[in-house]
Amino acid sequence: MKIWMGAAAIAALVAGCGGPESSEADSSAPPADTATAAPEPAAPAATPAASTADYIAKAGAGDLWEIESSKALLVKSKDAKVRAFAEMMIDHHGKSSAKVKAAATAAGAEAPTPKLDADQEKMLADIKGADAATIDKIYLGHQKTAHDVALALHQGYAASGEAAALKQAAAEIVPVVEAHRAELGKLAP
Repeated sequence: MKIWMGAAAIAALVAGCGGPESSEADSSAPPADTATAAPEPAAPAATPAASTADYIAKAGAGDLWEIESSKALLVKSKDAKVRAFAEMMIDHHGKSSAKVKAAATAAGAEAPTPKLDADQEKMLADIKGADAATIDKIYLGHQKTAHDVALALHQGYAASGEAAALKQAAAEIVPVVEAHRAELGKLAP
């Protein structure tokens, strides 16, 4: 539920930013400087830092979901680009999980075995239940949601987390998640 609420909050923020439907008063504003505009979607705002235990649990669950959903995708997908992305997710999220575990140990914190929450279980079931014709679209949609949530989690902890080793790990994971979001932007939804 927390993931979906976070995703809904992100969607509400993005929707409130205005777009092609902006009012006539906005149309008289000078054009934005497009030379510095980023081509990828806007990043979600960092959420306030989770407690150390909560951060470790959520980061572990997020990595577990990324790995398991990507393994499920590889069973049915025929799209070479989506399959390559899934293989990258398995590799990168295995590494980020190891990084968080090592940082937790350095911080003297427990890193319990990750467990998916109810929303992650549902998204995984959606992917596992999809047929070959729909799996790529479902997988990519859920990946976008999961990466928005992960980015907010890691940015929040990197900015104001409690444990220095975990703050450093979170800060190192942020650009990886940002790169994943950029790759997702290149793949068809």
